[in-house]
Amino acid sequence: MEPIKVQSEGGLNVTLTIRLLMHGKEVGSIIGKKGETVKKMREDSGARINISEGNCPERIVTITGPTDAIFKAFAMIAYKFEEDIINSMSNSPATSKPPVTLRLVVPASQCGSLIGKGGSKIKEMRESTGAQVQVAGDMLPNSTERAVTISGAPEAIIQCVKQICVVMLEPVLHRVSNVSPAGTLVT
Repeated sequence: MEPIKVQSEGGLNVTLTIRLLMHGKEVGSIIGKKGETVKKMREDSGARINISEGNCPERIVTITGPTDAIFKAFAMIAYKFEEDIINSMSNSPATSKPPVTLRLVVPASQCGSLIGKGGSKIKEMRESTGAQVQVAGDMLPNSTERAVTISGAPEAIIQCVKQICVVMLEPVLHRVSNVSPAGTLVT
């Protein structure tokens, strides 16, 4: 395991990997013409963004990097999806804008922590961010993971993803009490 770097202001800057499940049209939007959109997202966020190959209805988008880079990448994706919704509505008589929706792929073993005792954690996330959050009851096909669907305004989604990352990092954060003065994790 790589050492965890402790930022000077006391916050953690760990490398995280978050995966999203996306439909082909959404993936096309993220890639852009000749890959320009995803290239710009990689450059501007500093995160590694990989898109699974394949000619299937859904693909996995993997975002890896320091937490701040991941949040920037998520923000760019959420705002891109909002832009796509606005553009698709220009020819529509609909007056209310549908929410942006992202689906995270989360290990089933961590879903209990996301939901919390009696649903307390997920309820707290919904109330504090304004995003809708749903954890699928069933695992994804041929997998030990579940989909976590987040819907709302891009700002709400970004805040919700930050909270989900904090919950997923809690096992690591508990070990931080073993961090040496040099800022490396002592196991």
